[in-house]
Amino acid sequence: MRKQVLAIVMSLLFVFSVGACKKKETQPPVPKTTGPMMPGQMPPGQMPAGQMPPAQMPPAQMPPSQVPPMGQQQVARPGMTMGKTQVQVPDSVKGKWSSAKIVVEDKVSKTKQEYTVKLNSEFNIPNSDLKIRVGEFLPDFKMEGLNLTSGSNEPRNPALGIRVFEKDKQIFPAPGRQWGWLFAKVPSIHPFEHSKYGIILKEGVKKG
Repeated sequence: MRKQVLAIVMSLLFVFSVGACKKKETQPPVPKTTGPMMPGQMPPGQMPAGQMPPAQMPPAQMPPSQVPPMGQQQVARPGMTMGKTQVQVPDSVKGKWSSAKIVVEDKVSKTKQEYTVKLNSEFNIPNSDLKIRVGEFLPDFKMEGLNLTSGSNEPRNPALGIRVFEKDKQIFPAPGRQWGWLFAKVPSIHPFEHSKYGIILKEGVKKG
């Protein structure tokens, strides 16, 4: 009798041990990691709610150091218009100035010569291949949007619009621009540059 009971108990233990081994084999192996996973490395199904990988974040939500600098983004600004500048002489200035005095420097002989040139005319610099097309004189030069104008008729910031040609080729201002400007008080701003000659504005001459 004891032998039969012992045989039954041994049989039950064997069955339980086999079943436990099968359960252990069906469990997936736990992946080994060397450190915590970043959100960008997690599978989509395990990504914490409300977070996006850094590479997919929109620029407005990126840290400042990762936002592309201006010029690499196409940003539309309200009121921004593209076009060419226009010279607008106000009524308080129009017809009040007849000419302008310019100084031409010969860098080779190191001499300077003063000339009085009429507005809206052409002037050939003596003993040279240079021709100046003289535009408007703005005694108080200022820029309003795309308009170049004068804030008053007082010579607070005198400026003269010119174009310079050498053998009928425009060399000042740069191609695509209608007028280059000479500033009497700050001649170093966008100056006329030439290997032999320099041209600066001295002052405007009032009419009459």
